[in-house]
Amino acid sequence: MSIQAQPGTWQLSRLWRGVGTALGFIAFGLCALIIGWLLAPPIRLASRHPHSAQRRVRRLVRLACHGLIKALRRLGVIAVRIDHIERLDMPGRLLLANHPTLIDALFLLASTPDACCIVKGQLADNPTLRRVILEAGYITTCEPRTVIGAARRALAAGQPLLVFPEGTRSLPGRPVRLRRGAAAIALTSGAWITPVRIRCAPATLTKGEAWYRVPPSRPCFHIEIGVPLAPLASGDTSRQAARDLTRRLEDYFNSPPWEEGSTDDHRAGTRTQALDHRHPGTGRRHAG
Repeated sequence: MSIQAQPGTWQLSRLWRGVGTALGFIAFGLCALIIGWLLAPPIRLASRHPHSAQRRVRRLVRLACHGLIKALRRLGVIAVRIDHIERLDMPGRLLLANHPTLIDALFLLASTPDACCIVKGQLADNPTLRRVILEAGYITTCEPRTVIGAARRALAAGQPLLVFPEGTRSLPGRPVRLRRGAAAIALTSGAWITPVRIRCAPATLTKGEAWYRVPPSRPCFHIEIGVPLAPLASGDTSRQAARDLTRRLEDYFNSPPWEEGSTDDHRAGTRTQALDHRHPGTGRRHAG
């Protein structure tokens, strides 16, 4: 009798996760509208400097993202594991992450204080999101030199900068392929790089997939915050240097997953070898 009940239980779970996903997207849109149109204008008027207003709006964005993720977890829609989250709490770092799902940015914005990010022009034109993007001072993609200049200023001001170097979501089952823009930012700014690998199993909210196509079981997001990588000592900002760094980053993101149960020292060593930028604190539990 229990065997016959299993299909119904499975279908009920999937239906519930579909409802939870829909509620999550509705809540996300409402939060963006409330922060962008209701809360941000008085914050801007009450702040002496534009940067102070942007930091306060980003704090609201962080709280909203944290609340949404917490709600999705409690509803049983997703499971989340983040390794070495403390490495996100460092100013002026360039956070480079792969982009397998639609909601990757939520996890990083929820966990990184005062995070700036580069936003696709398509999202910047979205009527629901554009106001909060503007008020938070996020960088919108347009002319490459303008983006690189804005990114350098954000990093120089001590803001962590979140970039998805692929430029769009990953294609499931295919190797990660990066554009050279992120490498150009790293080379011209001299910023430390914090690589972030995101995995999701089973796959959901991938490129070209409708949001309502809920996977058969609860998706688990595993986010690995890598050891920070020192900037290149040579100061070479040529196209060849950008190509070389991009290729090394691709090797990092396409390398095999970390083995469960391996030590932090082992994982940090194997992950940074692909880039040849070793951090002096590799053997420690935290990055200096």
